[in-house]
Amino acid sequence: MDGRDWKKFLLPYEQAVEELKVKFKTLRGELKSREEYAPIEFVTGRVKKISSVLEKAKRLSVPMDQLESGIEDIAGIRIMCQFVEDTESLAELIRSRQDMSVVYEKDYITNKKPSGYRSFHIIIEYPVQTALGMKKILAEVQIRTLAMNFWATIEHSLNYKYKEQLPVEVRARLSKAAEAAYQLDQEMSSIRGEIVASQRMFEDNSNLINRVLSNIQELYFYHRVREAAQFQLRFNEIWETEEGLSDLSADIEAAISRAKKGDNN
Repeated sequence: MDGRDWKKFLLPYEQAVEELKVKFKTLRGELKSREEYAPIEFVTGRVKKISSVLEKAKRLSVPMDQLESGIEDIAGIRIMCQFVEDTESLAELIRSRQDMSVVYEKDYITNKKPSGYRSFHIIIEYPVQTALGMKKILAEVQIRTLAMNFWATIEHSLNYKYKEQLPVEVRARLSKAAEAAYQLDQEMSSIRGEIVASQRMFEDNSNLINRVLSNIQELYFYHRVREAAQFQLRFNEIWETEEGLSDLSADIEAAISRAKKGDNN
């Protein structure tokens, strides 16, 4: 082992993980704000521990002076999606980005591993601005459905327990569970349209409620206390049934418009 400062060695990778998490979370928020479907459910990230880096380097026979190019997943981002189709859409979004470049892809969804593991991996090159200048590093982006991630998390825990030597019975049961998870993904895809429509309806209604309450507060800003109180009472009466929210919203917006014009009628 060489005598390099391993803490400093990992700094660019830690920075990359934090920046990439923010960028993918921002992408999700932007798509939702545009009222477009967002294929991202949630994002996590991690930097490999030095012990894991060295262990992998030994396993792959990567020389110590080639760790940065030989170990591609020191920085790792994991993105969870609701549906298998979302993994494909997200991969295309990543390919089209200008702030990172795709080195290569590994499709373990179409071509699962013998263990049953499924995920879509993209190795990217990402530029990090450090105190010493710009540094391009490799990072791995794993794209999975929620079912795939659940299975992979369990497999990882068991492999850690058995030190990568899973008993035959456990391996067989894991393989069976992987197939069940995949069948669940297929079933969810078959009713994807209904699920997405239901989620959109829920979000639209939540946005409408937020707009109503914000507009009531705006009336207080214009000193329309009586009108604001009346609208609050109307909201309290209908918010559980959610019937008449659109009409209430339109009435409040009309009141705000009058307030802006200084109309006291």
